[in-house]
Amino acid sequence: MIKFNNRFQTRIDRRRLVQFASTVSTTLFAMAVLCNSLLAQLPAKAPVGPVALTDATIFPVSSEPIEAGTILIEDGKIKAIGTDVEIPEGAETISLEGKSIYPGFIESHSQLGLTEIAAVRATNDHRERGEINPNVQALVSINMENLVLPVTRSGGVLVALSAPSGGIISGRSSIVQLEGWTYEDMAIKKVAALQVNWPMQSLPPGLVARLKKEKLKEEQEELVEHQEELVKFFELAKAYAKGRGLDNDQPAFDSRLEAMVNVVNGRVPMMVRADRAAEIRAAVSFATREKLKLIILGGYDAVECAELLKSHNVPVIVSATHRMPIRRDDRHDDAFTLPARLKAAGVKFCISSTDRSETWNTRVLPFQAATAQAYGLDRNEALRSITLSAAEILGIDDRLGSLEPGKDATLIVVNGDPLEAVSTIDRAWIAGREIDLSNHQTRLYEKYQEKYRRAK
Repeated sequence: MIKFNNRFQTRIDRRRLVQFASTVSTTLFAMAVLCNSLLAQLPAKAPVGPVALTDATIFPVSSEPIEAGTILIEDGKIKAIGTDVEIPEGAETISLEGKSIYPGFIESHSQLGLTEIAAVRATNDHRERGEINPNVQALVSINMENLVLPVTRSGGVLVALSAPSGGIISGRSSIVQLEGWTYEDMAIKKVAALQVNWPMQSLPPGLVARLKKEKLKEEQEELVEHQEELVKFFELAKAYAKGRGLDNDQPAFDSRLEAMVNVVNGRVPMMVRADRAAEIRAAVSFATREKLKLIILGGYDAVECAELLKSHNVPVIVSATHRMPIRRDDRHDDAFTLPARLKAAGVKFCISSTDRSETWNTRVLPFQAATAQAYGLDRNEALRSITLSAAEILGIDDRLGSLEPGKDATLIVVNGDPLEAVSTIDRAWIAGREIDLSNHQTRLYEKYQEKYRRAK
């Protein structure tokens, strides 16, 4: 029998105690999340008949503002908009004098519904094992009771692209409206894009300087391996898609390759995360050669590749203006000025609120656009970058992004400029249903307001 001295045994006991405490705290945290989810709001009911929003200043985005305007909502769609809208008999009329109406904001890249609390593994479902996972679909993993969704809605973000992460090919993203009983209710576009993390073309100089010779060689070989793996998988997917069109000798079903068919056929875009110029150029070159639709996500160095992006009609999703420079000698405001520089260069773009996996930050999407405005972007372009431009890039501008007859009645009512932090979102509608804007944070605010009222 092995005997341990007292000091070694004490060390083991302490480690076990720490592990036990960590497990208990994580479990309690998860239970708190579950209890909070039981208090989640019920999805909104559809109105019985038409609804007329009157006396408001309307900002359609696609056209000039309308003073003292009216929006008529019927069957979840905008039936009419203007100053002389005929309101049908029996319609519910809501006067919004002194208020402004804007399209609901669109988050063009996030992990909404897939992650909640980073420290609690049970609330995170955004990453699968392995490097190549095109068969993963974000939509079926979205948790409708996720506490981040109500908080995000209260910031005016009513529509979002939700995407898996990790690996070389993370999976397929989905576009959802942030309210509904099930993920089918929330779905706007079940498959929006194939999410790809483009392999680095070379190691950063700072990393090269720190690594020992053997380790450096390993890292460089891994880069080449990832690049080759991506190219070979696309070649295999093209062969599989071609084989599916033949009457005889159909290839055996493969869920990963099946998920690639609409990508290699050019029906579904490839959304590539690439910040550095070398990766952006490599992604555009690959997409052009393979005749793929491409969207660049990140785009920190996109201005350097402006002519290439314009010539191939490749848009950029700027992944947050509130981010750090990626190189030590970059200007401190490079991320802040990126949207204005892209606009000046003629590159089509929109703005996202998250750089990597900062899901809770999705609520500050309008302030990301406001920062771009403060650093040179025209105010109308800043607003467009989180509404109509986002809808155009994501391929949903036939339904969302602006206030026009025939489009979804997904809109917000604001008591000022939504890009200003002092303004508040007073009311909101998703597909013609007025939604509840309360959330966990507002409930805590009201709770402690009551505490101090009682203390007086």
